[in-house]
Amino acid sequence: MPTTVPRTTSAAPGRPVHRGDLDGAAHVGETEQTTRERILRLVVEAGPVSVHDLARDLELTPAGVRRHVVALEECGQIAEHRVGAAGPARRGRPARRFVATERGQAGLTSAYPDLAAQALHYLAEVVGTRAVEAFAGRRAAELRERHARHVSGRTPAERAESLAATLSDDGFAASVRPVPGGRALQLCQGHCPVQDVAAQFPQLCEAETRVFSELLGVHVQRLSTLATGGHVCTTHVPLAAGSDPPGRTPSSLDPDQAASEGPARGAVEGTR
Repeated sequence: MPTTVPRTTSAAPGRPVHRGDLDGAAHVGETEQTTRERILRLVVEAGPVSVHDLARDLELTPAGVRRHVVALEECGQIAEHRVGAAGPARRGRPARRFVATERGQAGLTSAYPDLAAQALHYLAEVVGTRAVEAFAGRRAAELRERHARHVSGRTPAERAESLAATLSDDGFAASVRPVPGGRALQLCQGHCPVQDVAAQFPQLCEAETRVFSELLGVHVQRLSTLATGGHVCTTHVPLAAGSDPPGRTPSSLDPDQAASEGPARGAVEGTR
């Protein structure tokens, strides 16, 4: 017979607690930590989001999600997203929506930003800023080559969806969001593994934006970045007819050929 501990639980008064139940308590703790990490990652990827949004997407109860949200807010990893009221006033209290803080972003970062920043500062001092720009260009070329084979579709919207998917596989928590009016969309990156380095060297963001323009075949514009304090990196992607180079989609270009031809004409560099 299993050994029992002479105490009862609140869930079932009078029922003896088995040692197996106590062993399971540690497992519950691990599960709660995993759930909290899933919630944080979704806030990073999809924020601003409400508790009900999180509960729906994670298939959890709102009450259970709210408990984790409170914990994440108390430890400074997420914060309420406050914006000015738009449109006519509505009845009732609006749902609170959350975004990740810098601390929350750092909790998901696996790079070595301090070392990378020191190396780039040393490179700039010894060789000059042109060397940093050359490094950013080479990194962008590698990014283009790595993702070009996965970006496909006849329209900018289709290519943006496939680009978001491959960026997410690369750790950028990317998603595509429509813009009212249907004439554009936003490519959003909720996480940036090199956020701290990019804050000191915006050349990285600018080179990345040029690559997005090449891969999508339209003239994109960076609206905000995590590196400059935004809660997400946002790239405006127009969907207007005729914005694609006739008969030449970026997915059909050889990476080396794309590199030799340079960025799409009129591409807008990332903002600081």
